[in-house]
Formats: sequence, structure tokens, C-alpha cells
Amino acid sequence: MLGVVENHSLPRTAAFFDLDKTVIAKSSTLTFSKSFYQGGLINRRAVLRTAYAQFVFLAGGADHEQMERMREYLSALCRGWNVEQVREIVAETLHDLIDPIIYDEAASLIEEHHTAGRDVVIVSTSGAEVVEPIGELLGADRVVATRMVVENGVFTGEVEYYAYGPTKAEAIAELAESEGYDLSRCYAYSDSATDLPMLESVGHPHAVNPGRALRREAAARGWPILSFNKPVRLKQRVPSLSMPPRPVLAVVAAVGAAAATAGLMWYASRRRAPYARI
Repeated sequence: MLGVVENHSLPRTAAFFDLDKTVIAKSSTLTFSKSFYQGGLINRRAVLRTAYAQFVFLAGGADHEQMERMREYLSALCRGWNVEQVREIVAETLHDLIDPIIYDEAASLIEEHHTAGRDVVIVSTSGAEVVEPIGELLGADRVVATRMVVENGVFTGEVEYYAYGPTKAEAIAELAESEGYDLSRCYAYSDSATDLPMLESVGHPHAVNPGRALRREAAARGWPILSFNKPVRLKQRVPSLSMPPRPVLAVVAAVGAAAATAGLMWYASRRRAPYARI
């Protein structure tokens, strides 16, 4: 239980959620690779490589070096993609691909935080084109996500804002300033040690399905460790949740879904260094 409903005479509070393997059971970015293939944005080889990357991600995630390689790769991969086409593909396949892999436990936590009067904010390294619709599906209030530079309706291949590591904590601090959140009374949830800055920035950090590094840190610091293992469609939980109960107010522009195939970089790095750390 998360406690009683917030006293609104006190400063506002929020719950900050990482997305992949925290709220949903897979990588949000890699999950859309087949849809992008069908839309002509990537080729068959890329689909196979992202399937491999999804396996690596589920087995243990990616460390800092791999995430940096992913960022570099997506910059080259997305160059020339039509932004509106990406939005349409995500919108058309969102319910089929994402709804079935939402953790029941995470959906319940989101409901509890809303009931307690807290805002819910999704903070994800994935591209905003993917994260924002997922946030809307979940009924999140705000979204922080990676965004790419767009000119004349297409991605230039440059990263404008990378929501990763310390920059997540910086975004949370900026939100706290603009929205009046008392971070000492806020909550945060993540599966990855790369999100330690985000977890450290709030008074109630939680490790969800943590990797080895985060599990060690959580145990040493006395942070709660949660296990989410029941993906379920929202409409199978509560019929009223089949539509988003609250609007999403995006913190970043709706760009950057090119990260959806960044798993190619994982594959390439594994080919060069087969015993790389997971």
C-alpha cells in the first residue's frame, strides 16, 4: 500500500517510472521493429537483428557502453525517416504490441499513485514517438523521452535530447521546479543501474526486476525490490482502463521513435566482442 491520499495543502508529488522491464515486459523500442519493417523503414536483416537484441535485453539489459553505442547507431539509422509515417505506424500497432506486455503490477501501482493524488510520469530512454502513445495508453500525466532533430518533416539523424542516466534526474529536477513536486516525498521505479541518478533523486526509490548491479545497490541502500511478472492486457484487468483515464502532457516533443531499431547496435557490438558484459 502506498499510504493515504495526498494532502493537497502540501507540495505536490509524483511517481516516476522507467518504461522497459519496469512497466512493460519488453523493450518498447525494439518491439516495433516488425511494424517498421512492414512500413518499409527497415529491412528484413534489421528485424532479425532486433530480435536478437530483444533477447539480449531480456537476458540482462544493456550497460552504459552499449547504451552509448545504441545512441550513436540510432542517429545514423533514422536519418531520412518521415516523422508522420512513424507516428502512424506506432498508432496503428500500439494496442496489439504494447497492451499485452504491460505488467499488471505496474498498472496497479499507477492506479494507486493516481488514487493517492500523485502525478505519474514515464521517464524513458526510448524515443518520444514510441513513449508518448504508451504513456497515453497507461494514463500517465507526463512523459520524458529521447527526442531527435526534425527538419522538413523528417529525422535529420541528430539526437536533440537523450533521456538517459543523469539527464533523467535532471529532467525530474526541472519538473519538480516547474510543477512544485517535493522530491523527498516522490517515488521512482526502475530495473536498471543506469537509472541510479533518477532513483537517488527521490525519497522513495524502488528497484523493479533489477539487474545484478541495481539489485546490489538496492540491497545495500535498503531500497524495496519489487518483482513484476504478470503481463496482462489493460482491458482484461478493468474494462474502464481500455481507454486512457487521464491525458498525457508531454515534456518533450513527439520525435525520436527511430530508437525502435537501435538493437542493431547491440548485435553489432556483440559480433565485435562476443564476450561483452551483459
